[in-house]
Amino acid sequence: MMLKLYSNYVKRIESVMDSFDWQLVHQLSLSLQQAWRSGHNVFLCGNGGSAGNAVHIANDFNYGIDKNGGLGLRVEALPANTSVLTCLANDEGYENIFSQQLKVKANPDDILIVLSGSGNSQNVIHALDVGNKIRMKTFAILGFSGGRCKELAQNSIHFEIED
Repeated sequence: MMLKLYSNYVKRIESVMDSFDWQLVHQLSLSLQQAWRSGHNVFLCGNGGSAGNAVHIANDFNYGIDKNGGLGLRVEALPANTSVLTCLANDEGYENIFSQQLKVKANPDDILIVLSGSGNSQNVIHALDVGNKIRMKTFAILGFSGGRCKELAQNSIHFEIED
């Protein structure tokens, strides 16, 4: 029973990966390379497991890329500081916990990467709205149908999987 469950899970993921347009990921990597060269910032956000992924990715981009040479990206995971999150949730509303940080920290041509399973979380949608208004380069890495974020991001990396 467990082996069949695992086997089906692996088959679903393989199917999505085999049919995926990897050019979109290449475009993200080129944008990150350009941000590194020009000294622009990269911001990541998401909720739940996506928040955890945002923090992990930020760590890898900041330190893991070149831990001996100091050549990492200027990157920040917006969900990483619980004091900031709870302050903003209390004072500005949970839907603004990421967008408010971007209003203060982001500049044109910085990069925003949102991570979302559904693509419909209001705080992530608001982050994309603000990022677009600031003229950031916006990317969304999404699952399920992609939700509203698929339409709002300038570049959507959409994995069509319901898991």
